[in-house]
Amino acid sequence: MTSIATDELEKLQQQLAIFQKNNAELEQTNSKLQAKVNWFEEQYRLAQLKRFGRSSEKHDGQIELFNEAEVIADEDNAQADDLSERQTITYTWKKPGRKPLPKDLPREVIRHELPESEQVCSCGCQLHVIGEDKTEQLDFIPAKIKVIEHVQVKYGCRACEQGVTVAPKPPQPIPRSIATPGLLSYVIVSKFLDSLPLYRQEGIFKRLAIDIPRATLSNWVLKSAELLKPYYDRLLYYLILEKIIQADETTLRVVQDGRDSNTKSYMWLYQSGSLEPGHSIILYDYQPTRAGEHAKTFLSGFKGTVQCDGFSGYNALTKNNNPVTLIGCMAHARRKFDEAYKALPAKSKQKPGMAQMALAKIRKLYAIEKQIKNLSSEQRYLLRQAKSKPVLEDLKAYAEKSVLRTPKDSLIGQAFRYLLNQWESLIGYINDGNLQIDNNAAERSIKPFVIGRKNWLMNQTARGANASALLYSLMQTAKANNLEPYAFLRYILTEIPLLGRHHLTEELDQFMPWNMNETIPLLNKVG
Repeated sequence: MTSIATDELEKLQQQLAIFQKNNAELEQTNSKLQAKVNWFEEQYRLAQLKRFGRSSEKHDGQIELFNEAEVIADEDNAQADDLSERQTITYTWKKPGRKPLPKDLPREVIRHELPESEQVCSCGCQLHVIGEDKTEQLDFIPAKIKVIEHVQVKYGCRACEQGVTVAPKPPQPIPRSIATPGLLSYVIVSKFLDSLPLYRQEGIFKRLAIDIPRATLSNWVLKSAELLKPYYDRLLYYLILEKIIQADETTLRVVQDGRDSNTKSYMWLYQSGSLEPGHSIILYDYQPTRAGEHAKTFLSGFKGTVQCDGFSGYNALTKNNNPVTLIGCMAHARRKFDEAYKALPAKSKQKPGMAQMALAKIRKLYAIEKQIKNLSSEQRYLLRQAKSKPVLEDLKAYAEKSVLRTPKDSLIGQAFRYLLNQWESLIGYINDGNLQIDNNAAERSIKPFVIGRKNWLMNQTARGANASALLYSLMQTAKANNLEPYAFLRYILTEIPLLGRHHLTEELDQFMPWNMNETIPLLNKVG
């Protein structure tokens, strides 16, 4: 071979190497661009589903093929469980129809009788009563306003003509105010339970020919919160004594808090979270930031388990050897796989995939929880060790294998990485029969605040946000204890002023929701 041919071959080889290098770079670039396109398409499908689709995490169709809850149920029926007695399940089919009206409602009886002239049969004989047909209708009486006029009688002494004694009137929730405990309770329940903003309540009062400015209503709310602050603190005292607390938080906008008006504030929620019967307490706490130190300060003195999502701020609760254990929420892990499944193209949902398989394994865990929910804490613990633990080990092995095949930024990749990063806290519930598998109860408790926030969007001041936190706490705690919120609030607004402004905290124990019963006036249980 000549030197010219050799030179040409070397040039061709160099060009080939350059082409191969460029091709590799283009393929790498193309792969990155395709990954971005896939990510954007995934985010678009998820955004569309969040906007227009249903929010439920229940699935129909193909994913049901991977639901092995029925297999677990069959195994339970095939093997006698030494921990609980076998039960025979019977079903009673209920006929469709409206529920009967409560028997304790006031009733007005209207009798419909034939006039004497029509009490004659077509054969000419006199008719007589053989029975009655009864039907019920429900009527509504609009709210009525009345004035309570206090007349304080004065007494004088004819002998000295100096001493004058005036009969006292009962202490009122707000001194020198026209608002009674009943009116204050109506305003508070309407705003913090029925999500009715004060400006709408102002309009309702105007239709009743009563002029109560919005500013006055706001002042009543703030004053009521100040009066009930010791009651809130007493609830917090009992919450700290609990062994298990669930926590969550959501955003809140406060206009005048000394910062930029667009800066987010936060409403934190803490509630008793044990599966065992005990005190039902739900407390909200307003804070300007999401710093974990707020949770640590609020729960100061608590020794037990806090169940929460994967937010790192809660790690502050365990610092400096603080005797607090953090437990995760399986629902949060499931939700990420649910989002990954929903964001798949329609064709991909027709065949088994990683999201479907992970969801099926998590569904088995929830099927077990459904079966053991009515057992004792010891029985729940033993059954979780026997049944849930193997499922969790299988789920972890599948996640460790699958995470290597998923892009880090994809939804399915994020789901697997969240599951593995939070693994130790997610499986903690199997070590205590009093723990719940997830934090959904706290999420349900924070939802009323989120619904109300959509109506009034913001709090004007930090004082108002603190008052909102306190009054939301009382409303939700009353509901959690099966008390009618209006009657509950009216009762404590009537009784607490009688204790005086400097009452002992122990005196409030008689008004704790779990100490109230049907013997207390106006305090009817919720059906």
